[in-house]
Amino acid sequence: MDGTKMKREEGDKKEKAEEEVVHLRREISLLPAVSFIIGTVVGSGIFIAPKGVLMNSGSVGLSLLVWALCGVLSLFGALCYAELGTSFSKSGGHYTYLLETLGPLPAFLRLWVEFLFIRPAVASYVSLAFGRYVVEPFFAPCAAPTALIKLVSIIGLTFIVAVNCWSVTMASRTQVTLTFIKTFALVLIIIPGIIALAKGKTENFANGFEVESLTLDRLPLAFYNGLYAYGGWFYLNFVTEEVINPTRTIPLAIICSMVTVTVFYVLVNVAYYTMMTPAELLLSDAVAVTFASRALEGLASVIPILVALSCLGALNGGFFGSPRMLFVGAREGHWPAIFSMIHIRRQTPLPAVLLLYPLVVLMLIKGEIYQLINFASFARWLFIALATMGMLIHRYRFPLHPRPFKVPLAIAVTFTVVCFFIVGLSLYSDPWNTGWSCVLTLTGVPVYYVTIYRFRLPNRWRRIFNCCSKQLQILLEVAQQEIQTY
Repeated sequence: MDGTKMKREEGDKKEKAEEEVVHLRREISLLPAVSFIIGTVVGSGIFIAPKGVLMNSGSVGLSLLVWALCGVLSLFGALCYAELGTSFSKSGGHYTYLLETLGPLPAFLRLWVEFLFIRPAVASYVSLAFGRYVVEPFFAPCAAPTALIKLVSIIGLTFIVAVNCWSVTMASRTQVTLTFIKTFALVLIIIPGIIALAKGKTENFANGFEVESLTLDRLPLAFYNGLYAYGGWFYLNFVTEEVINPTRTIPLAIICSMVTVTVFYVLVNVAYYTMMTPAELLLSDAVAVTFASRALEGLASVIPILVALSCLGALNGGFFGSPRMLFVGAREGHWPAIFSMIHIRRQTPLPAVLLLYPLVVLMLIKGEIYQLINFASFARWLFIALATMGMLIHRYRFPLHPRPFKVPLAIAVTFTVVCFFIVGLSLYSDPWNTGWSCVLTLTGVPVYYVTIYRFRLPNRWRRIFNCCSKQLQILLEVAQQEIQTY
């Protein structure tokens, strides 16, 4: 009896010790994974981007085709990332896959641009959309004060940062709840549109394809706006080490999510065009609100609230995923070690989350909403194309490497070629923004070599840096992971 009791006590102590060990835990099952992808993809894009897609495609029919093709292209990309996510068990998404397939320099440049301008640009865009949808209904039909919109945006941003610093479980539950809310918002838009379409309201589709209004140099910008609305299908790969049974959960969650989102997006756009003419849609800064005033007169005031909550969900997904890339980069030695630490009680990557906050606030105050999309899209899609190209090279070089999920070669090649084609065309369509995007990306090259050869820096600099890191570690109550999670 004494021996059994001692064994039980030892087992309890072991379990308690494992619970107390500082590490990121596997807490994301299939439902949170699906909610994480849908909740991050469906943000402000579907409520704002229809204007950008129509403006650059030139006709109703072509804009619907762009939306469908963007969905198919995003699904192809997501399937490629499902293979990458099951082949490499580390978190970190793009960074990890570039590191494993093409080497440390491309991986570091991806990390550099993510935190220099991609994540701040995307997060500030979504935050501004949140602020606009919260504030504008109170000032309609007058223009809302820009300063107030930005203030409310910062409040929403601060709430999301606080949730992600506090608890992984709380961030996950917040995402599931907001995903159900935004799904309800999409259904609320689709149903009246489909009913009107069934009653014969098809005049806006009469001249669906007006080829004369199409200009080739504007078409990549239409795809950029559409692809922005689908952006986020890769975020689950950022948290691979926190997914329960990732070899099954990641592919299943990606396929379910992207098929659902594509069907919803096309139906939402059909609903928009059923109730609004192309000219009316182009004049609207908040397409969903204009639609609600026509089709949902009794519920028109509810739509801005639902859209704002949808934006909050996308923001939460971004802040849940992106810091894991920085966390893994720091763990690999490509970023200061403080960012590879997690809170000793909260078990969240606190320093990585907090680094993003001032960068997003700064860009939120300075940035212009449409320019931000084009500015960030070039670098984002260039590195996604490089990651899938790296996957193909890795397949060729290491054919025996275990791949629990393998995407058909035709899909991987098609996605990679189309990505490079869109990136190339964007240099012609918008040389100013894409040029600056290239320049800012390349500024990471000297930083990379300073990081790699930091042991050659003067001793005084290194002592100051180490002292600052130690003080930050004490202040934030963070420590390195105590067990390997990949």
